[in-house]
Amino acid sequence: MAENDSVLAAARDWRGDRLALATVVSTWGSAPRPRGSHMLIHADGRFEGSVSGGCVETDILQTAAEVIAGAPFQVKNYGVADAAAWEVGLPCGGEIAVMVQPVSAEGFDPELFDRIVEARERGDALAVTTDLATGHSDLRPAETGSVFVNRYDPPRRLLIVGAVQIAQALTGLAHQLGIDTVVIDPRARFLTAERFPGTMLDDRWPDEAIEAYRPGPSTAVVTLSHDIKIDDPALIAALASEAAYVGALGSRRSHAARRERLAAAGVAPTAIDQIDAPVGIDIGAIGPSEIALSIAAAVIGAFHDRR
Repeated sequence: MAENDSVLAAARDWRGDRLALATVVSTWGSAPRPRGSHMLIHADGRFEGSVSGGCVETDILQTAAEVIAGAPFQVKNYGVADAAAWEVGLPCGGEIAVMVQPVSAEGFDPELFDRIVEARERGDALAVTTDLATGHSDLRPAETGSVFVNRYDPPRRLLIVGAVQIAQALTGLAHQLGIDTVVIDPRARFLTAERFPGTMLDDRWPDEAIEAYRPGPSTAVVTLSHDIKIDDPALIAALASEAAYVGALGSRRSHAARRERLAAAGVAPTAIDQIDAPVGIDIGAIGPSEIALSIAAAVIGAFHDRR
């Protein structure tokens, strides 16, 4: 999860200090944070991350202080606060279970943070298994018994083909959503740092670039150049990958022509069917910013398997 990036960064900065790690291990109903969300707590009271968006953090901080001081790991259950307004609970109506364990060889080994970061940098997923009877986490496959398995996926990435105005708006939205973004365009006049500040730029031909990035289930590819010499090779490369989402700008009429070109290039009809075109969710978008919003929503939906 992108939200855990700050936790991984804090684990690096606080390495060697006394810490506790809180993790959402179960959710029911309208839970404010998904399963696997982390909160890292320092012995001096500092913390990074969130397990409830603010509802139960105060209680978790107290529990973490006890664990850091030597108390056993704990799994705490929280539901609806049905007494005083300030009572610990979840006003949203959901329920969560949060595990609090020491960051130590007996709990969550500090080396596991390094393994997670290394896997993400390689573009691989990594599963960490925690024995809920002992509170010990490691990389061994889950066995029988009461265990919690947390899967750490690679960072989400968006490959945008075509350094056009829509791409400028889309990169801004992607940054806010915590999605690593690359703009690909062989046209130097379009692909400038002034037009795309703080964004990775790639001037290779898009098919070469996309193959190099090896799109997987955490990657989306969107073609926006409206130039078939640029977009078509990019789509062919993207459809040959395991990208979670492939979208292409253009009208239904232009997409019909695109289908014919891709079929003539040897792309299977079932693969062509995977292209979201016209790209984005239909919200009646007008102008680059609204179109970018519709695309961002479609990409997020694909990452959550809601297409």
